Amino acid sequence: MKLKSTFFACLLLLTLQAFSQGQLTTAPGGGNKKASVSEQIGLTKITINYDRPGVKGREGKIWGTPVAHYGLIDLGFGTSKAAPWRAGANENTTITFSHPVKVEGKDLAAGTYGIHMILGEQETTIIFSKNHTSWGSFYYEPAEDALRVTVKNQALDKNVEWLKYEFTDQTETGATIALQWEKRRIPFKVETDIHAAQIACFENELRTTPGFAWQSFVQAANYCVQNNVALEKALAWADQGISAPFIGQKNFQTLSAKAGVLLKMNKTAEADVLMKEAIPFGNMNELHQYARTLLAAKRNKEAFDVFKANYDKNPNQFTTNVGLARAYSANGEYKKALDLMKAALPQAPNELNKNSVATMIKKLEEGKDVN
Repeated sequence: MKLKSTFFACLLLLTLQAFSQGQLTTAPGGGNKKASVSEQIGLTKITINYDRPGVKGREGKIWGTPVAHYGLIDLGFGTSKAAPWRAGANENTTITFSHPVKVEGKDLAAGTYGIHMILGEQETTIIFSKNHTSWGSFYYEPAEDALRVTVKNQALDKNVEWLKYEFTDQTETGATIALQWEKRRIPFKVETDIHAAQIACFENELRTTPGFAWQSFVQAANYCVQNNVALEKALAWADQGISAPFIGQKNFQTLSAKAGVLLKMNKTAEADVLMKEAIPFGNMNELHQYARTLLAAKRNKEAFDVFKANYDKNPNQFTTNVGLARAYSANGEYKKALDLMKAALPQAPNELNKNSVATMIKKLEEGKDVN
């Protein structure tokens, strides 16, 4: 009898020790499903982690009931006496933004937030709480709010059995995130400054390994020019691409990158000086593309000079024949242009280019400009 008592005492001790060391991992309780959904807007990654309760035959008995209560109530547990809905099941529903965003037009810093909702029949107030580690809304504290926004509820035609969050209405700068469950949709719009995030990323990366290559500074400067942002930074980056110790190089790409910034800053004369310096460094395709941009800007004389320099450097090539023909055509010298286009026709590298040249030959024969 004494031996049996000792055995059960040891068994109890081992059981208590096991519980003190933690419990085994099991599937979510209550028949709910764990889920995660992410989307990237520019460089900003948005991730929502949540538990998915099911309707389970409770159609018409979800909203405004203890399942998803309206307003703020005392849940009878935890420290909150005025708790919102947990916007899911089980633990906190959380949302993470890798960069600062605007939610319904209001600023929200990068970070992870707990999502809570003050539900109503017509509209819902969505709360982004700086506390994202508590269980549900039992410990909700208004003092921990980072942001509140109020949105209109929307009716759904079809029943959504398992609660879900979806990204919809995506644009280059934003998306709508919507909770959908039963026959209700609760949407909120998220926007991010994609250019600010990209510039911040460049600033950080140019202090690391990419900053040891002039190509990285050219890439950053060109991005700013293409999007007309942070031009002063772009000018500094372009200068580093040209003359930074150990890595800077004076070549067509670095000089033209700086010229592009100056042009965007309406410093045309300075840009032209740089491009004249860049031309001797340019390869056939680089010079051809630069001359095409001059033509597009209706700077026909400057375009002619670049096309001619490219032809003299790379004579009787498909690209230079077509380029110089365009230059002559822009100046109304269709006969000279026609001779060059006819020389380019058998040099065409593929059917698309051959058809393009044939079309331009026909225009020149009709006395029309090909540009």
